[in-house]
Amino acid sequence: MDLSTVRKRLEERERLLSPFAARSDASRGREAPEDPSPVRTEFQRDRDRIIHCKAFRRLKHKTQVFIAPVGDHFVTRLTHTLEVAQVSRTIARGLNLNEDLAEAIALAHDIGHPPFGHAGEEALAELLPQGFRHAEQSLRVVEQLEHLNLTWEVRDGIVNSSKVREDIMAQAWGTPFTLEGQTVKLSDAVAYINHDIADAIRAGLITDEELPQEVSETLGRRHAERINTLVCDIIEHSWAASGEGPPVERTQVRIGMSERIAAAANALREFMFQRVYLWEGRREEAEEARQVVSLLYGHYCEHPDEIRSDFVIPADPVWRRAADYVAGMTDGFALAQAARLGRRSALARGEFQRL
Repeated sequence: MDLSTVRKRLEERERLLSPFAARSDASRGREAPEDPSPVRTEFQRDRDRIIHCKAFRRLKHKTQVFIAPVGDHFVTRLTHTLEVAQVSRTIARGLNLNEDLAEAIALAHDIGHPPFGHAGEEALAELLPQGFRHAEQSLRVVEQLEHLNLTWEVRDGIVNSSKVREDIMAQAWGTPFTLEGQTVKLSDAVAYINHDIADAIRAGLITDEELPQEVSETLGRRHAERINTLVCDIIEHSWAASGEGPPVERTQVRIGMSERIAAAANALREFMFQRVYLWEGRREEAEEARQVVSLLYGHYCEHPDEIRSDFVIPADPVWRRAADYVAGMTDGFALAQAARLGRRSALARGEFQRL
C-alpha cells in the first residue's frame, strides 16, 4: 500500500481553503530539504516536531505573569501557549485559513522565552551585546539549538509574533507574511489579556468590578464573554481573508479588529499594565528575578566550563553560550542554580505575592 495517498488527500483538502490561505504543498520549504511524510502535511510535521522538542516541555515550568507561583491554577508559559493555539485555530477555522499552520506557529511563538517571563527577558536584553528578544530566541531555538528544520512559513510567524505595549494592532516588531501568522500574533493578545485577569483576581490584585466600564460594556463582564467578543470581531473584521467577500488583492487583506473593539482591548491592556504588570509589589519581585538572571549570566560567562548542556553551540562565543543556557532554564532550575552559587533568593523563599 502506498501511504503517501494519505498526505495527498490532506493536501487536496487544503485546496478548499481560502485562496489567501497558506497551503502546505506550496510552502517555501525547509532550510534542509527532506522527503515528505507519507501521512502528514508539511505544517502538520512542524506542529508535531514542536510538541516533541525539549524547549516546548520546559514551558510548563516557566513564568507567564506571576513569577515562580505555587498554586495549582496559575497560568504558565505552556498553558498560555495552548490557549493561543486554541484561539488561533478558532479564528483560522472561521476564516477558512490553514489551521495546522496557525497551530504550529502558536505552539512555538514563546518557545525561546527565558525564565521569569518579561523580567528575565529585560535582564538579558540589558546584558547581551546584541540585546535579547524572546521571538528571536524562539527562532534560534527551533533553527539552531533544537534543529527542528521547520518550514519557512512557521519560522516567519515565530520571529514576527512580538507586540508592543502601546497598541494591540501595532506591527512594530514585524508583520508575519502569512495570514495564519497574523492570526497568531493577535490571538496571543486575546489569550493573555484574558487569562491574566483571572490570575490577577485569584492573587487578590484586582476584582471584576474594577475593570474599566468601557471594557465591561464593550467586551463583556465574564472571561468567556470577552474572548467570544474579541474572536468574533476579528473574524468579522477580517472576513476578506476568507475569500468569500468581494474580490480583493492579497496585499489588501489583513487580520485585525474593528476600531471599537480594538479601543476596548487597548484600554484593558493599559489597565493590566497599571494594576498588574507594573504593580509596585511586582516590581520588587521582577527586580529580584532580574538579579537572579544577571547573576547566572555573569557566572557562566566567567565559568563557561560549567555549562553542561546540549542546548548550546560549542563554537559560539562565551556570551552567546551563557545566554542560551540561561534563557533555556525553567524558573525552578534558575533559582536552584542561584542558590548553588550562594544567592538565597527571596523568590525561592516565597516572600512575594503568590497565586
